Amino acid sequence: MIQKKEFEEKFFRVLMFFSTLIIAAALIFIIFSVLYKGLPSISWEMLTQVPEGGFYFGREGGILNAIVGSLYLSTGATVMSFLVGLPLALYMNVHLVRYGKLVNTIRFILDLLWGVPSIVYGAFGFAVMTYFGIRVSLLAGTITVTLFVIPIMVRAMDEILKSVPVGLLESSLSLGSTRAETAYKVFFRQCLPGLSTAVLLSFGRAIGDAASILFTAGFTDYIPTSPDQPVATLPLSIFFQLSSPIPQVQERAYASAVVLVIIILVTSILSRMFSHRYQKNKINF
Repeated sequence: MIQKKEFEEKFFRVLMFFSTLIIAAALIFIIFSVLYKGLPSISWEMLTQVPEGGFYFGREGGILNAIVGSLYLSTGATVMSFLVGLPLALYMNVHLVRYGKLVNTIRFILDLLWGVPSIVYGAFGFAVMTYFGIRVSLLAGTITVTLFVIPIMVRAMDEILKSVPVGLLESSLSLGSTRAETAYKVFFRQCLPGLSTAVLLSFGRAIGDAASILFTAGFTDYIPTSPDQPVATLPLSIFFQLSSPIPQVQERAYASAVVLVIIILVTSILSRMFSHRYQKNKINF
């Protein structure tokens, strides 16, 4: 029996090692391929200029419109989802902590919404825009991405807030604090680095999505100056450049992908740093 258990332990340890190795190798291969094909095509002009006429047919210009547009859209969606998600996550873990079944139901619904493909959110946003007569714009794209990101934001925050000891809640209430004061003055401060991780993860998901904004944000060669104007994004810019039959334009697509990968990698690294800081500052009872 003991030998059988030792064999099972070694077998699954080797299995987990090779699984981790395969995932890491796939990540390294993807990043290396993008960098190998995209770095030679990156130039200062490409990063600081908007597309000129015929850019997608090999003429001059850059992707500044897509970079700025992606930052506009993802930042706006992250801020809006944070304003909605933080109160909901705090409410679940402070006010509804006694109602386990209700909280688990809310979590189940959020998990279902998290699993809905982003193209469905795009189709829903387009249907709402058509009903109200709203044209494609930065605002429409931001709202659609916000709906897509809210379940991710809330569940990430929820997992952080779940780790707060019950003793901290009881201690705060026993000292005369209201649940609202406990939520925003105790839980929020205790979990601030972890909540920052949730925000950065949501930002990375928002800036890398293309399907949800395909029908709602539109596309333009210019940087929008108001929320009712169309906006270009890096994922759609990459898609349009790869769709071109001109090799030079396809090379630019890989250069655009390098920019997007760098933004997402920096966001992921920052989220890990905040997560590590949260583990160090966590109060244990």
